[in-house]
Order: sequence, then structure tokens, then C-alpha cells
Amino acid sequence: MIKRMLLMFAAFLLLVLALVAFKAMQFRGFAAMSAKFAPPPAAVTSSIAKAQTWQPVLTVVGSMRAVNGVLVSTDLPGIVSQISFESGRALKKGDLMVKLDTRQEEAELHSAQARLQLALVSLNRQRDLIAQKAVAQSDFDSAQSEFLQATAAVEESQALIARKTIAAPFDGIAGIRQVDLGQYLNVGSTIAPLQSLDPIYVEFSIPQQDIDQVVLGKKVRIRADGIDGHEFEGAITAIDSKVDEATRNITIQGTVENPDHLLRPGMYVNVDVLLPEQQGVVAIPSTAIEYAPYGDSVFIIHAAAAPGPDGKIGKEVVQQFVKLGPTRGDQVAVLSGVKPGDEVVTSGVFKLRSHAAVLINNSVQPEDSANPNPPDT
Repeated sequence: MIKRMLLMFAAFLLLVLALVAFKAMQFRGFAAMSAKFAPPPAAVTSSIAKAQTWQPVLTVVGSMRAVNGVLVSTDLPGIVSQISFESGRALKKGDLMVKLDTRQEEAELHSAQARLQLALVSLNRQRDLIAQKAVAQSDFDSAQSEFLQATAAVEESQALIARKTIAAPFDGIAGIRQVDLGQYLNVGSTIAPLQSLDPIYVEFSIPQQDIDQVVLGKKVRIRADGIDGHEFEGAITAIDSKVDEATRNITIQGTVENPDHLLRPGMYVNVDVLLPEQQGVVAIPSTAIEYAPYGDSVFIIHAAAAPGPDGKIGKEVVQQFVKLGPTRGDQVAVLSGVKPGDEVVTSGVFKLRSHAAVLINNSVQPEDSANPNPPDT
């Protein structure tokens, strides 16, 4: 009986050992198959990092202002008797815009001129008589005084007529006319705006920590919404004498050539202040950056450490943390982490991890322009 039990136990033990060996063989087979299996490489685009001459800019917003801009108005009341300009037309300095009714002033001028002529005759007569010592000096002085008073009366009438003849004070473009023929105008009534458009000022503010980067003569570049495909260049011509205590900003004024009158006073514009060029800046497309709270990074492409299932050496990526500098259009300056000649992934970074296999397909590349001009913007 004991012998039979020992034989049964030995048979059971052999069965268990055989089962364990079989399972071990199965697991080794599965492991071998898993080693041969690998996910397909991710399709990405790439770009070679190059050292560039970088034109850094200080970008701010500003507004346009006319070099000379006024609301032409009257300083005397009267009725509009003549309108000699059209809305939106160019005017030269001295061109007649509006004339008020001056019939009363012209009549007074004729009367004053008649008195002046009589005073002149009387003065000449007294001058002859006093030369002959036929009259007293007081008579000559009285005649001279009457002549001067008559001259002043003529000049006063002429000044009143001139004040009712409103002319363009400078070369410019007239705005929308605000008066009509026969309309009575009070003192200060607006006739039309008049703006000088070429050249034109651009005014903007910068923080006080950037004051040392802005000097007179520094070039500026202007872009305005609604004027597609145009960039206007000018230079800084004035810097305010004080910093605003509320905002700690200082106002800068630039002068821009505007021969086609595309820029108008009051326009909102983007202003790029061109700073000194920097040599050897490594710039890559902004799409290559993976932004994260713990640090920004890029994926640099290398040859794989081991051949793939097909026996060929492929490409893989290594995540590299970087320190970023200023941007320029679609490009970002990399201060550290990327060297000239490094090949970086420019699209598809969100699906990568370190040492992941990649397949490079550069048939379609993301935008990489220093001065982009996207459509429909």
C-alpha cells in the first residue's frame, strides 16, 4: 500500500514538473514574439537648426497722428457766402476754403480808404506849409495823427475781411465739409477737418525698462489692419521728456513717409522697433517647441541605437529641454539646448517620447517665416 502511494505521488510530481516546463516554454515563446513586435514609427517633419543673423524687434501697439491736423473753424460769426473746396480733396497752404458775407466790412473799408485819402492830402499840404513856416507845428502834428488813424482804420477793415475769408493754414487733405452755403456760423463753428498726411507721426509707449533700447534715429516698421501687404518704415524722431507715473511707460514718436496716404490719423497700428542685429542665433520653427509647466523641450532626431525588425538602422528622437529667447514671426530663438546642425522635429511632437522611432516625411512643412503674411488676416 505504501509503495503504491509513493508511486502515485511520484507520478503526480512528474506531471506537475512537466506542466511547469510546458508553461515556461510558452512564456519564453511569448517573450520572443514580444521582442520582435514594436509599434510603427511615428511620421514627423523635421528641420535642421542653423545659426542665423537675427533681427530682434521690440513689438508694441501705437496710433497714427498727423504732423499738422486741425478742425478749421471760424473766429467771427457770419453767413457763408462762398465754399471753394470739396470734401476729401488735397489743399495747398493759402487755398480758399470758405468765405463769409463781408459786404458790411467792405463798405466800411471803402469809407476808411476815402478818409485815408483825404488825410494823406491834408498831411501833404501841411508838410508843404510847415516847410514854408506858414503853419504851426501843432497843425502838422494833427494832420499826421489823422493820417495814421485813417491808415489804422483801413487796416482794421482789411483784417476783418481777412478773418472772414478762411483759407487752408497748411498743405493737407480736407475732411468732410460741415457747412452749407447760406448757413449762419457762430464763433468757433467747424468748417472741416484738415490733416497733413505725408509724412505722418506714429506714437507708441514702451515700458521704462526698455528705454535704453530706444534712441533717436532708430528704425521702426509699421503694419496696419486693413492695409494688407504693406509695411511702412520710419525712424524715431522724438522721445518724451518724462515717464508716465501711472503706467511707468514713456511715449515715443516716430515719423513715417506716407506718399500714398494709406495711413490716416487715428489708425491703430503694430510697431516694430528694430534693435541691433545679433549674429549666430539658433532659430527653429515655433511648432517644434513642446511647452510644459515643468520646462519647454524639443525632440532631436538621432540614428537609432539598434536595428529595427527589418535589420535596418532607423531614426529615433531624444527629448531635450531648451531655454527660449525672443520670437520672430514663425521662428523662436533657442538660447541653449540646440546646436547648429541638430535636426529637430517640427510637427507631431505631441505624440513622441524619448527614444521613439520616427519616420521623416518633409513633403509638407509647417510655416517657418520670419515675416509671415497669412491669408484672411
